[in-house]
Amino acid sequence: MTAASDTPSTPLPALGLAEAAAALAQGAVTSVQLVQALLDRADALEPRLNALTWRDPADALAQAAAADAARAAGDPRPLLGVPMAIKDLLNVKGQPCTAGSNILRGYVSPYDATVIARLRAAGIVFLARTNTDEFAMGGSTETSAYGPTRNPWALDRVPGGSSGGSAAAVAACEAPAALASDTGGSIRQPAAFCGVTGLKPTYGRVSRYGCVAFASSLDQVGPIARTVEDAAWVYETIAGRDLHDSTTSARPVEPVRELAAASRDLRGVRLGIPREYFAEGLADDVRALTEAAIAQCRELGAELVDVTLPHSRHGIACYYILAPAEASANLARYDGVRYGARRGDDDLQHMYEATRNEGFGAEVKRRVILGTYVLSSGFHDAYYRRAQRVRALIRADFDAAFARCDAILGPVTPTAAFRLGEKSATPVQMYLGDIFTVNVNLAGICGLSVPCGFTPDGLPAGLHVVTPAFREDTALRVGAAYQHATPFHLRHPALDPATP
Repeated sequence: MTAASDTPSTPLPALGLAEAAAALAQGAVTSVQLVQALLDRADALEPRLNALTWRDPADALAQAAAADAARAAGDPRPLLGVPMAIKDLLNVKGQPCTAGSNILRGYVSPYDATVIARLRAAGIVFLARTNTDEFAMGGSTETSAYGPTRNPWALDRVPGGSSGGSAAAVAACEAPAALASDTGGSIRQPAAFCGVTGLKPTYGRVSRYGCVAFASSLDQVGPIARTVEDAAWVYETIAGRDLHDSTTSARPVEPVRELAAASRDLRGVRLGIPREYFAEGLADDVRALTEAAIAQCRELGAELVDVTLPHSRHGIACYYILAPAEASANLARYDGVRYGARRGDDDLQHMYEATRNEGFGAEVKRRVILGTYVLSSGFHDAYYRRAQRVRALIRADFDAAFARCDAILGPVTPTAAFRLGEKSATPVQMYLGDIFTVNVNLAGICGLSVPCGFTPDGLPAGLHVVTPAFREDTALRVGAAYQHATPFHLRHPALDPATP
């Protein structure tokens, strides 16, 4: 350990992932010191924030101590000892994995998800598990069995969902970065609401093995972090072919971290602006921030071109047929027989009914019933098959747009973070919050959310950078250049741990 004068000037909890890695490499701090500082901050903030569902301080400190010993012995891994939080949807051996649901209370994972195994191999310390809407079904992290997470910028507001715990933890400096998942916007929307960076990689770029399934043709694992460079580093670590997931691509993972660190201009980049994303329903304050961000990209040398996504207006309807249909099939495994909660042991039928009735929350039941309905005899062609055709049209719209541009820019969300409980009684209004994000999942392409300013109420907003499949390098280049030219990602919410 170096002298005290060499310790980082930034408070330890406020270090981003790359900053933490640099401080550890320089000997300015130990992993044990960093982890302890984050645990102390979580102890102070969690009674109000509720971003974390599970912590084992002794285990986290033991991981950190092992990392410090390995580094002292000459282990050169750059991420060795860097802590991260993990969404409670990803299996980590020896940790509970409940997907925010009572039906998985008591389940402890016997294995690591592929993304966890890759982070473990890189030397990451698993700090805590983060709150999520139940089975990732929600846009506000209010459907969790652990109760709602609060937005660190305004505790009466939602952090977004379903990865609201991951976004809130990173924004509140409870973790330098976090893993999350995105089925219809669940990385990008909470990243925008909480003023942090979120990357949804191309479908098939990152393994889903060990991630609790919601909708298997839409789910994707990705990072939430302070900066684009941090997100790029996590992405580079977890991406790539996995024999446990047949949907993953064998295409080599492009190096992106150094690209993100170096990106300063957008000369030669064509950015498409779809008029459909600036129509009725977009709040004036979010519109103004998005337009200012687009203007900044133009000042960085980008060429702006008009594009059209004519079928985007059908995205919500299409998504809320296909995603519940897949959820209905995926959640059939939770029956009280193999793992998780069990109720009503007197006969098999009663056990199924009682377990699911008590184990699933209202939103999960709503989507399972809807999915079962659209897959039922007589309705499959009218709903499910037609939605698949619309999905193909949405994908074709993006293909046509990308023939004219390298990336598409727009808002991540139609509004800034709304108040807790404001949309809980009106599911359709909640679903409409994903209007700019679901089409990216339906098309299987890449989406990035980057902080682009604050509304007059002091709430963050996000710039959406959308690129073709397997062009994460372009998304990260655009996002990093914009981020290097703007200060929004440097701001932290004014959460005083001493204030009740």
